[in-house]
Amino acid sequence: MVVDDHPMWRDAVARDLAESGFDVVATAGDGEQAVRRAKAAAPDVLVLDLNLPAKPGVQVCKELVGANPALRVLVLSASGEHADVLEAVKSGATGYLLKSASTEELIDAVRRTAVGDPVFTPGLAGLVLGEYRRLASEPVPATGADEPKAPQLTDRETEVLRLVAKGLSYKQIAERLVISHRTVQNHVQNTLGKLQLHNRVELVRYAIERGLDDE
Repeated sequence: MVVDDHPMWRDAVARDLAESGFDVVATAGDGEQAVRRAKAAAPDVLVLDLNLPAKPGVQVCKELVGANPALRVLVLSASGEHADVLEAVKSGATGYLLKSASTEELIDAVRRTAVGDPVFTPGLAGLVLGEYRRLASEPVPATGADEPKAPQLTDRETEVLRLVAKGLSYKQIAERLVISHRTVQNHVQNTLGKLQLHNRVELVRYAIERGLDDE
């Protein structure tokens, strides 16, 4: 699904995606329309502009990912402002691409977003990881003694989690561990389930909080 308030841009992106073999199930031109249509059309990937009338893109992202954690959101924005990037990721976006990207880069980004890889315009990935490290270094509020015991991950799940925290894509992890891309996805899904997390963004923060990215 493609959401953008500029009709010519929205139509061009939808056309490029359709010509590349994607099934574009819906488009929308404002935030309220985007939420309604996405809930009805149930897309796997949402290509979302941030600057929308009626409801801002970050709110659209937060509502839709909250209702369906399996939804992948690729922000496609004219803004490269760090605050916009971080706000989008915190609202549940899987990736962030600037509108200066080529059609080929967009198609590749949508394909990678569909399988759960975080996709960022060069220079922005380091910013996001840096923010997670900052958040992870903040003191965690004290909890009671009844806090549930941490779930047990297998050695391979921990190994995959460590590489996810280092920012590697699923393809890179598969090559590093000499296993299939599908096996990596299965390990990540199992880990998400055990840790009761919703997406790769939360998984990276969990891993960084435990220092796995430094091992």
